[in-house]
Amino acid sequence: MTSPNTPIDGAALLDEVEAFHRRFNVFPREAAYVAVTLWDAHAHLIDAFDGTARLAFLSPEPGSGKSRALEIVETLTPRAATTVNASANALFRLVEADGGTPTLLFDEIDTVFGPKAGGNEEVRGFLNSGYRRGAKSLRCVGDGSNQNTEWFSSFCAVAMAGLGSLPDTILTRSVIIRMRKKAPNEKAEPYRRRVHERQGHALRDRLAKWADTIRDDIAAAWPEMPEGVSDRPADVWEPLLAVADAAGGHWPERARVACLELVRAAGEGSGSSVGIRLLTDLRDKVFCGAERMPTAVILEVLHRIDDAPWTDMDGNGKPLNARMLSKMLGEYVTVTNEPIRPRSIRTAQGVPKGYYAEDLADAWLRYCPPPPEKPATSATSATPQVNGGESVAEELPGIRYITPQAATADRTA
Repeated sequence: MTSPNTPIDGAALLDEVEAFHRRFNVFPREAAYVAVTLWDAHAHLIDAFDGTARLAFLSPEPGSGKSRALEIVETLTPRAATTVNASANALFRLVEADGGTPTLLFDEIDTVFGPKAGGNEEVRGFLNSGYRRGAKSLRCVGDGSNQNTEWFSSFCAVAMAGLGSLPDTILTRSVIIRMRKKAPNEKAEPYRRRVHERQGHALRDRLAKWADTIRDDIAAAWPEMPEGVSDRPADVWEPLLAVADAAGGHWPERARVACLELVRAAGEGSGSSVGIRLLTDLRDKVFCGAERMPTAVILEVLHRIDDAPWTDMDGNGKPLNARMLSKMLGEYVTVTNEPIRPRSIRTAQGVPKGYYAEDLADAWLRYCPPPPEKPATSATSATPQVNGGESVAEELPGIRYITPQAATADRTA
């Protein structure tokens, strides 16, 4: 029998938590088991962190194991509170209630943020702000004319499950697990709450005891990030890596491998901003080295890109038009910090409105992924290209295209 004073082996305990998940959950990749296990443990240490990662189980179809994943998380986390719908005021009250910070589990989150759900801006604000300590919102309390204002905290650990995607502001604060239906060869043990909940709670209680022994160390920890993980992804993963470092064993290495894999997958996923997709398509599919491009030509090229959203912006077949293009690009700024706007372009055929590469260059640098490797092209082929080298726009009179030959000539002139 283990003595009450025997130190708890954190790595072995996390191994048991991971094994418990593997009994009932089929995750799409090994990194997901690592991340979810660390997330369970971090919820017990929420008061030691400056921030918390949201956990998002998402899938395109029902029956992909999202709710079951949330159900297992529920058994392993402290003061778990599961809901499928809630007002922002109720969520604030839940966080402020006596008994300690809850772990909020939000199932069917698509009913809150899906296309038929409306804005739900107050709930979105709660989830956006509550990832960092000290986040508070001002609310009126009282009856009738006898009301006062009070500050309410929104800081708590939140796990979500739903169909489709989530608002970008929530996705960027989340560890994203994209669930899928089990293949015929993938098996999971049936979960029986009246039997298995007790087993999960026993692990939960051991996690709580371990958390008490490492809380001071966690509060002072500054985990080293994997190469290339910074800014918001680093904020998301910092508490999980701190837990892994405290556990020791193989967990620090596994955690960093999982971090890189899931951060990369999130960047490649469908949660990317449509604005970033527009900027990237403009750089790689439209301008392709041109210094300037009329709006009409930009729209023509965008509309011909396969698997792009530009021919159906509203779900009813409405294509991207000049006004929408201007509004979307106006959200970004030039190198001189001015909104990107269409300007006149002088050509042999007239003076149409369009956009200049120099105005887009700063946004391309800041927001877009690195450009794909492209072979050098001849000066005669430097027209906008789409997949397979198909020309979709004739070279325009009066528009100079930047080619390797032209660039060399500029440098030697």
